[in-house]
Amino acid sequence: MDLITVREVRTPSTRAELRFAPGELPLGGGTWLFSEPQPGLTGLVDLTTLGWRPLEVGDDVVTVAATCTIAELTRLPARDDWAAHPLVAQCANSLLASFKVWNVATVGGNVATSLPAGALTSLLAGLDATAVVWTPDGGERREPVARLVTGVRTNTLTTGEVLRSFEVPTASLRSRAGFRRVALSPLGRSGALVTSRLSPDGEFVVTITAGTTRPEQLRFDEVPGAAVLAGAVARVGTWYDDPHGAPDWRRHVSALFAEELRAEALLPQQPPPAAPFVHRPGPLGSATADAAARTAVPAPVAPGPGPGAAAASPAPAPAPDPEGGAA
Repeated sequence: MDLITVREVRTPSTRAELRFAPGELPLGGGTWLFSEPQPGLTGLVDLTTLGWRPLEVGDDVVTVAATCTIAELTRLPARDDWAAHPLVAQCANSLLASFKVWNVATVGGNVATSLPAGALTSLLAGLDATAVVWTPDGGERREPVARLVTGVRTNTLTTGEVLRSFEVPTASLRSRAGFRRVALSPLGRSGALVTSRLSPDGEFVVTITAGTTRPEQLRFDEVPGAAVLAGAVARVGTWYDDPHGAPDWRRHVSALFAEELRAEALLPQQPPPAAPFVHRPGPLGSATADAAARTAVPAPVAPGPGPGAAAASPAPAPAPDPEGGAA
């Protein structure tokens, strides 16, 4: 929609030019900013003109620029020892946004908006990422993403601060990861999203998002027993209530997913599935149906025609709909 109160859009090229007058906000992709009226907004400062590299891969840290788009993030090359790499696609797909949104929406915008269903907050919190924040005095500070988001559309960012990047430890990417998600409808907003991470040193971390007003992390020195984990989930007190799910339902499915991930972590590690596993309700998307689909034996293929015979061309498959549903 048009933001009719905006009088100026500034395009800084250096940090020295990055400043905010009263009524101005930073602009990343703008997919949320332009989705509803913004009372009091008089100007925008476009962060994309600063030229930040979307992704930088180092030995110990992968740096994701705040202006990195979702599409660019999903193109992060995997490494053989990055067992948690599938989480990137799994969380990105949880946004259920079209390719047009993926090409514009930014990682920093998703985190800064601080909605419970912000799936990139889920990803970064689950991987123990640290947010790098530029402060108005020319300095910077660092804060775990799991603590940066404090509630529904609230966070620790203060006036004049800008999300610069997110530092993802490569040690987290080398961890064994698990993922579960549920929504009230096949293309609905996430009602609960739970990830797990088992580090090589044995630490087990469960991160609950979407069902809570802020990320909730449960950390254990080793994979806990079922009763210990259930008790930790029961002590979470930030369950979210909106039309996409009641608090008691979110608590129940999150506890169920946490236990599934705990049990999964005790099993021998399997190769990642060819397609991300997204848990959804309904007979066609239930855990039982998904498991059956993954283990189904392909039907035998009939022998082809002999030499010289004309083979019939199969009917073309329908073209996939590029729209992935509403964000």
